[in-house]
Amino acid sequence: MTASQNQHDSQSGTRAVAVFCGSSAGNSAAFLHAAKSLGKAIVESNRSLVYGGGSAGIMGAVSGAVLDAGGDVTGVTPFAMIAAGGEIDQSKGIHQPHIQLKEKGREKAEMIVVNSMHERKAEMAKRSCAFIGLPGGYGTFEEVLEVVCWSQVGIHGKPVLVVNVRNFWDPLRELIRNGIREGFILPKNEQLVRFVEGPADHAEHETFDWGKATMDTLDEWQGVAASHFYNWHLRKDGKTEDDLLGAS
Repeated sequence: MTASQNQHDSQSGTRAVAVFCGSSAGNSAAFLHAAKSLGKAIVESNRSLVYGGGSAGIMGAVSGAVLDAGGDVTGVTPFAMIAAGGEIDQSKGIHQPHIQLKEKGREKAEMIVVNSMHERKAEMAKRSCAFIGLPGGYGTFEEVLEVVCWSQVGIHGKPVLVVNVRNFWDPLRELIRNGIREGFILPKNEQLVRFVEGPADHAEHETFDWGKATMDTLDEWQGVAASHFYNWHLRKDGKTEDDLLGAS
């Protein structure tokens, strides 16, 4: 672990990592394998998991792997999803009850119920020292990009990583680089999100140790100085708050 990451964990007051990922499994076995590998590595690195609270798809795989390895899991989900019985598998349009409180086999997982999608993200951010994106859909894209934006404007200085299984996140890298070419993103801010790479041969992605690769990248993380300087402690009533994420 680098001095930078060790100092950051200390400042965050936690070694928990937030994982953003899909409630669908995707079309390749490599996606579920990567999620399980990451869950195992989170426990082996003496960390805990904060995630969106589901038990299906990649969400279920990463959280299940942490629980199976004896680790701690905190799920954060909006009440509307609890009331409806779970999120829809967006790839198939199937609604299954895979967000349940004290679900059998997952009794050790702590579940935090919030009122909105925004509260969900803010709560996950407050409870973690880093963010990791596994493959997913629109929700995962939005979650990853929002925490990158928060980093850019100085709301937090936590690492943001994406696990590039089957080069899933390559279009995001190209989008960022295009933003730099066209004058919308500072060149140094390409480093606000780091890509965890696997073997060149996709056939090896179903057996590659994605968890170790991700934890190694996290331990090697070095921060990027904020390019915007705002005092996020200030509130419009003239008061200040210690919680910077309250401004998110």
